[in-house]
Amino acid sequence: MPSKPRALVITGYGLNCEEETALAFKLAGAASEIVHVNDLIDGRKKFKKYQILAIPGGFSYGDDTGSGNAFANKILNNLGDDLISFAKADKLVIGICNGFQILTNLGLVPACPASAAAVDEKYGERQAALMHNKSTRYEARWIWLKNHSTKSPWTKDINLIHLPVAHGEGNFYVTDDILTKMKIADQIAAQYVHEDGSPANGEFPVNPNGALDDIAAITDPSGRILGIMPHPERFLYFTNEDGWELKKEHLIRSGQPLPKFGAGLKIFQNAVSYFTK
Repeated sequence: MPSKPRALVITGYGLNCEEETALAFKLAGAASEIVHVNDLIDGRKKFKKYQILAIPGGFSYGDDTGSGNAFANKILNNLGDDLISFAKADKLVIGICNGFQILTNLGLVPACPASAAAVDEKYGERQAALMHNKSTRYEARWIWLKNHSTKSPWTKDINLIHLPVAHGEGNFYVTDDILTKMKIADQIAAQYVHEDGSPANGEFPVNPNGALDDIAAITDPSGRILGIMPHPERFLYFTNEDGWELKKEHLIRSGQPLPKFGAGLKIFQNAVSYFTK
């Protein structure tokens, strides 16, 4: 194991948040590398060389066949076995926004087993959907999330977090059976909430897309694979946050120091800590 965990950030065909995601891992202490999906397919790069896999946001293939669908098919048809082997290993995976949609289409989340006896037997089987926002509009705004996972390394020591969303298809849906399994297995990583932490209860724009049970982020049964609709990589610095100017004035007038980094960085620091502590 290298002194720094290596993070692979996939790019190509309309993914457009790879620079921010790679920077997030770098700031968190990882050695991050942006790799085009074709370099993985051609064998120039190998999953096994990395400890963390990230699929960033964007609009892969223009969402023409449904958000994340075409990109997921490209990965599954060319790299399916290698990807599932990576998912089963003691490694971490994150999919952000379009990346969450891709992970869902790949069947890496929620990946609920048919029974408690086989944790990973459903990798590769699609069990969830991220549908069009109930508002029928592209939603770009800041929202509040509350962590509900006690086992995911990605969300360790996070309670409430303020993050931006920017998507047209974030309306999370699963069947009642899968939702029950997810709740039992502690796979609901985060839900949309009011600023005081009270449930959104589907209220727009607190829940910006109409997601079932206000679900904003989920994991696989192990907790190591995270799909998250909001963008933590867009809140790496204090000055990234909506309303930072007012917060700055409050801090100055109360004699408190100004922070350098934003809350979104914690998610990436957690991933690095998984391999270094």
